[in-house]
Amino acid sequence: METRAGVVVLRGHRELYERTWHLFAKAREVTCTAKDVRTWASHNQAPPQGKGVRVLKLYRPGVLLDPTGAQHARHVASSGGQVRITTTELNETIIVDRRVAIMAGDGSFTVVWIPAVVEGMLTLFNAAWGKSTELADYERDYGDLCEMAPRMLELLGAGAADKPAARAMGISLRTYRRRVDDLCKTLGASSRFQAGARARELGLI
Repeated sequence: METRAGVVVLRGHRELYERTWHLFAKAREVTCTAKDVRTWASHNQAPPQGKGVRVLKLYRPGVLLDPTGAQHARHVASSGGQVRITTTELNETIIVDRRVAIMAGDGSFTVVWIPAVVEGMLTLFNAAWGKSTELADYERDYGDLCEMAPRMLELLGAGAADKPAARAMGISLRTYRRRVDDLCKTLGASSRFQAGARARELGLI
């Protein structure tokens, strides 16, 4: 653990849980941005609903390709939390009661309680939230992509050319290519190679 005025760096999920869980136990508002549910594994049990707790979770679309992630997002939404999907790049952050921010890093978490910094991060969150899509609406529009994704990733991973891949999936070549582009965007990838790498990170292939 490293400490400075208004800032502390915590190493790993265990230390994060031990040092910050009390904040969530008393929280009245929690905002969260994440690419997948693994980022905040130690805090993915949403605060109790029905006790005046406001929960807002903003995820990248890739979370819905992971069965665990999709289940968690739906659970939060069905428990009274608000869940939205964004294609905007995210700084993975949790803000508790508008006064403490927790930022995810590479194996570490930075906790900040400097008011101006937290306020700035909340402003960024609100901007992304305003441009995002409600979970139910996103799943309605892209549900078929989530169903197709495992087979598409399998074909891409095997190096299948577009025509035979489209034939294997029983869809037109044009539809296949459009869905591959959608899949890349969902995974936050700029190429098919990056999509495969991201899918492996998520444990999808």
